[in-house]
Amino acid sequence: MGETMTKSDDRLIVALDVANALEGLQLAQRIGDPVGFYKIGLGMLTGGGLALARELIDEMDKRIFLDLKLFDIGNTIESAVRGLAHYGLDFLTVHGDPQVVRAAGEGKGGSDLKVLAVTILTSMDRSDLDDMMIVPGDMQELVVERARRAMAAGADGVIASPQEAALIRALPEAGGKLIVTPGVRPTGAALGDQKRVMTPGDAVRAGADHIVVGRPVNQAIDPKGAAEAILADLP
Repeated sequence: MGETMTKSDDRLIVALDVANALEGLQLAQRIGDPVGFYKIGLGMLTGGGLALARELIDEMDKRIFLDLKLFDIGNTIESAVRGLAHYGLDFLTVHGDPQVVRAAGEGKGGSDLKVLAVTILTSMDRSDLDDMMIVPGDMQELVVERARRAMAAGADGVIASPQEAALIRALPEAGGKLIVTPGVRPTGAALGDQKRVMTPGDAVRAGADHIVVGRPVNQAIDPKGAAEAILADLP
């Protein structure tokens, strides 16, 4: 196991949205001690994402959030999650449909892996849901209800916009559950493709346990400094 000089604040998860595992490892090395938690997504999977996860865990003592947003029939989800549970990951995302969440729970068994349910992607707004033929209704109400059903089905937590974090945290089903929020942008940062955003500090104050930040760190000239500035904003 690698040794760290200082204890990181694992409320910040940095998304390694880069081309391949080598670039991801180099970015983690540049950032160093301040960040102890990294997200590896679907875009990295064919670029050695699982190998990078193992290296960050074994060699740098980092925590890993594997963001695959799995969706399939129950047997396939159960099998996939059972295999991934052996990697020493901390978080794994699946779609928040109750049958998917239940299958993922069976797959993780007694491992420490936390299954997080995706409610509605933070890049979407009501017009996107209309295009998908999702039932009419207020965006926040739909997110909160999807979160409630996913947690009732056994999800260890949910992925949700920081704008819904406080509403989800207030649910009876949310006791002991995690809320992880993408769509977080430091003050002055470009919004990119995110439509429902909040600053890091405000997201935590709204009820988020972890915030996920990508481009404001991984595309910064000084990624370590950018991460430290975000951490300084957390209450």
